[in-house]
Amino acid sequence: MLSNAGASDKSQQAPLIPLDTLRSLSTGTLTLHEPLNYRAGKRVQPVVEAGEKIKAYEPATGRVICEFTSSGQQEVDLAIQSAKEAFLKWRTLSGIQRSRIMLDAAQIIRSQRDELARLESINNGKPFYEAQMDIDISCECIEYYAGMAPTLAGQHIQLPGGSFAYTIREPLGVCVGIGAWNYPFMLACWKCAPALACGNAMVFKPSPFTPVSAVLLAEIFTQAGAPKGLFNVVQGGATTGEFLCKNPDIAKISFTGSVTTGIKVMGMAAQRIKPVTLELGGKSPLIIFSDCDLSNAVKGALLANFLNQGEVCCNGTRVFVQRDIMDKFVEEVLKVTKTIEMGDPLLETTRMGGLINRPHLEKVLGFVKKAKEEGATVLCGGEPYVPKDPKLKEGFFMKPCILVNCRDDMTCVKEEIFGPVMSVLPFDTEEEVLQRANNTTYGLASGVFTRDVARAHRVAAALEAGTCFINTYNASPTELPFGGYKMSGIGRENGQVTIEYYTQLKTVYVEMGDVQSPF
Repeated sequence: MLSNAGASDKSQQAPLIPLDTLRSLSTGTLTLHEPLNYRAGKRVQPVVEAGEKIKAYEPATGRVICEFTSSGQQEVDLAIQSAKEAFLKWRTLSGIQRSRIMLDAAQIIRSQRDELARLESINNGKPFYEAQMDIDISCECIEYYAGMAPTLAGQHIQLPGGSFAYTIREPLGVCVGIGAWNYPFMLACWKCAPALACGNAMVFKPSPFTPVSAVLLAEIFTQAGAPKGLFNVVQGGATTGEFLCKNPDIAKISFTGSVTTGIKVMGMAAQRIKPVTLELGGKSPLIIFSDCDLSNAVKGALLANFLNQGEVCCNGTRVFVQRDIMDKFVEEVLKVTKTIEMGDPLLETTRMGGLINRPHLEKVLGFVKKAKEEGATVLCGGEPYVPKDPKLKEGFFMKPCILVNCRDDMTCVKEEIFGPVMSVLPFDTEEEVLQRANNTTYGLASGVFTRDVARAHRVAAALEAGTCFINTYNASPTELPFGGYKMSGIGRENGQVTIEYYTQLKTVYVEMGDVQSPF
């Protein structure tokens, strides 16, 4: 059976990073020299090694983790051809057969939870406890769609005279997934799990800043018995992404990243009328009314701004606080922010790691500088941080920042910063804050804290965003669809609805009588 293929294949490569090595990794020790492309069930170098050389860094130390060659046209075409061959096998399996393999993959991930989280923390910079949560969510995502695979079905429609029709939900083919660096492993799972459950294959391009963990995911699918080539990985930057998006043999593109790049991806897909799912940027509002549970509102604001070093697309970075509790809210949120433990991401006590790389750190610091120039007041943070541990002195750390005296027309309030910077703005009335909250080109997420149930639902209905959190923030269970309004994207990831984005519907009409024709 296909599900045993991975286990019985004695020619299978040794893993990129053996489990014993993963368990013993510590900050400042990871260096990789192995190929990081994954095609047809094994790691390979790009066929033509004349592309751009890219370095990936460890955010905590500033060390180079690995250097690799960006995949060119020929390598991308080979990866897609390999995926096409796997697709022809995979699509013929029943939903239960696909489900078994996906559940086996999820079980392997679960058994290696801490090892995968350790690698994710080293490559991305996030604290270990957050990386553990990412691996848990990744497992749940694969398990969720594995559970849905056997349930995919069409519909029977009775027509006059005994005739009838039925619909068939069919896979699209080879899908392209392009991930982001803030959730490398989890986003790979968010994209491939529904795609594979529906019978598709996928070629995935991780961010060049975080190239490693997607390769481990590919190895796990092979180990679980998936056809070789079902989940391929190509490494590279923007040019590699263009080769993927322009290939005539792809059936769909799912992209997570900036609005600017999302527009380009959509334009390339339009040339061949390919469907896209785009999960783009955000500048989400978090509205805190004076009748809220203040302790919960403070915790919610911290989650909405400082999780993952603030490098979260749906973060609630515009914190609107009703004026009569403004001072108390700022006092409490400032008190907690000043105690956030920064440093080695693998330590259990660390609650904030380094930003992804030095250029991004400088960009975020530049936003704080601009905010001060435009009249905002920095209550804390907004400057580089050098931990006491000498091995971290070249890391990309920044003290979490709280800005007050902000106006809606300031750059820090209008543009996505993607770092640990919270802008706090006062408001007076519900009508006023809704108008201000919706006055943005983004629409990814939003939040409201209030004890008034009627107000909570009223505000949620009025907010122009794909997700609205009530009395919490940044929860992301797999069961819930995630995606944006306006320029924050198109389509959804997670939830049952995503099945519609990875399948196409065929209608079959069955005539049981004679053909009625005027000819």
